[in-house]
Amino acid sequence: MTEYYDALETRTLPDREQALVKAVAKQVAHAKANTTAYASLLKDIDPASITSINDIAKLPITRKSELIKLQKKDRPFGGLISKSIEISHIFASPGPIYEPGTKKEDFARFGRSLYAAGFRSGDIAHNCFSYHFTPAGIMFDSGAHSLGCAVIPAGTGQTELQVQTIADLKPDAYIGTPSFLKIILEKAVSLEADVSSITKALVTGEALPPSIREAFLEKGISVYQCYSSADLGLIAYESSAQEGLIVDEGIYLEIVRPGTGDPVPDGEVGEVIVTSFNPEYPLIRFATGDLSAIMDGQSSCGRTNKRIKGWMGRADQTAKVRGMFVHPEQVDKVFKRHPELNKTRLVIEWQDQSDQLTLKCETNQASDDLNNEICNSIREICKLRGEVEFVHVGSLPNDGTIIEDARQYD
Repeated sequence: MTEYYDALETRTLPDREQALVKAVAKQVAHAKANTTAYASLLKDIDPASITSINDIAKLPITRKSELIKLQKKDRPFGGLISKSIEISHIFASPGPIYEPGTKKEDFARFGRSLYAAGFRSGDIAHNCFSYHFTPAGIMFDSGAHSLGCAVIPAGTGQTELQVQTIADLKPDAYIGTPSFLKIILEKAVSLEADVSSITKALVTGEALPPSIREAFLEKGISVYQCYSSADLGLIAYESSAQEGLIVDEGIYLEIVRPGTGDPVPDGEVGEVIVTSFNPEYPLIRFATGDLSAIMDGQSSCGRTNKRIKGWMGRADQTAKVRGMFVHPEQVDKVFKRHPELNKTRLVIEWQDQSDQLTLKCETNQASDDLNNEICNSIREICKLRGEVEFVHVGSLPNDGTIIEDARQYD
């Protein structure tokens, strides 16, 4: 029994980077030729010109808000699915956003994360993600089947029935949120039911604090987590090393400055951008709206792909100030207009019964003239007056925050 799902997980970094660049170029060509939406969005892009990661960073971003607009014009998928796709399911997520499902084995690629969590052929998996409207239940179902697992499609709710089913059927593993696993275990105690057959679990959708993981381990359950979305499927997953989340081999992931498409240095918090290699639903540079950061080095488990720190908040920091919306991309434009600046953070406070804007600027070149120039830029770009505060380089938090809404009302 091998420790790894496949040979892709242990590729050398140069081999992986070269393969990923080629895969993105191939997906761009495929999307242009086979989807009406990307034929328009990428009309000026020559796939043959994509030969490096720098070229990928020049491709346009696709955001969830754009999916909603496209789908309103062209039901159900906004022209983003391949013309020849054979749809088996149509899922509905909040927005509403509609996602396609197919009969393709492990169409959302969760098999890799389940394998890393210890799921193996012959296991019985108790799947507590919803099979109703949203895709999570069927996505994990398909991934577990690809490994040769039998699946109990338990869904959510009905806690007593959940406990009774586990006690009767003795599943080896749990799939769902950590909070629902906790509820099931507590209900089992009150019912004096034996659910000890479950010894491993893959969870997502919520935070997994160390204290909760340890509590599960005390009950004999090794819990792993993954990061995913309804649009993209698996994005990253945890291995036995439990040192961050390893990026899935079926995507290309970037971390960019919120509100832009500009990649940030490894270690800096930014928005997660994903290009999926799914030929049926080819999302290119799709903005998840989530914040994370690339970790240094490689996992001690031997998998060589990049690791991210996991979910670190939301990237959409748009704020309404004095009746005007201020967007992260506007703050970024101010930042880029002044090369003397190392980093910026717009802080909004409630003072003297009104909104006050202060752009905190990391720089070693502070001056009254630079202060006045930045104030003018804020007024021109954000259409609002704001103050400037110079701070030492490295003093602003590395948390991906571009706009900090610190207003406290009396």
